[in-house]
Amino acid sequence: MNTRIALAAIISAVSLVATSSAYAQAALDTITKSKKVRIAIPTDYPPYGTIGTDLKPQGLDIDFANYIGSKLGATVELVPVTAANRIAYLQSGKADVVVSTLGKTPEREKVIDYTYSYSPFFIAIFAKKDVTIKSFADLAGKTVATTRGATADAELSKVMPANTEVKRFEDHVGASSAFLSGQTQVIATSAPEMATVIQRNPQANIEMKLVLKNSPNYIGVNKGEEKLRARINEIIAEAKTNGEIDRLAKKWLGREAGELPL
Repeated sequence: MNTRIALAAIISAVSLVATSSAYAQAALDTITKSKKVRIAIPTDYPPYGTIGTDLKPQGLDIDFANYIGSKLGATVELVPVTAANRIAYLQSGKADVVVSTLGKTPEREKVIDYTYSYSPFFIAIFAKKDVTIKSFADLAGKTVATTRGATADAELSKVMPANTEVKRFEDHVGASSAFLSGQTQVIATSAPEMATVIQRNPQANIEMKLVLKNSPNYIGVNKGEEKLRARINEIIAEAKTNGEIDRLAKKWLGREAGELPL
């Protein structure tokens, strides 16, 4: 009796795996047939994704989501997500694809598959254009604003000369305000946060000087969706070749994407 139950359980498990495998390869076919793709995007992380004055999502991720849709020949349904629920939306079938500042980690790779990288995400040194900073050695004697305990703070500490004066603030607003008001000559922060500052203060003539850390963004698809992943990889590769990725990075981040990993 126990043998029969065990055998039945094995058959059931094999059947489930086979069904899941077949389903896992169905996403691209479903998108092609329905001419509709649901893409999870951020609306709370400018300039990758936010809500514009017209109350519609806008940002680098939104632009690239729409680009993917156009290449798939599908209408795009934008699905707003947060950092906390974006993978859950993918796994539960609420979205077919995630384009939402998704970094690659070993933990995530256990539950989703990644495409090629489509955009940079970097922590950097920013200053006004007339401030000469060509290497970390040029930070000597300069004052730098940063957020206390943030990644920028940690990365800055690794490379700055001993006589660099760092002014640490409790949040990005405090650090950027100090920088804009002239309390510091330099600011160390993330590109998304600084892009917003630059957009709101074009007269300040701020530019990125040096990259402290680069952690590019990838697109996520469900495990086993190899056909969909391969097609999106083709779209990304084409976008790199035709300049679309650099154009969007320049538009939203203030600099071209440069080399991105596959």
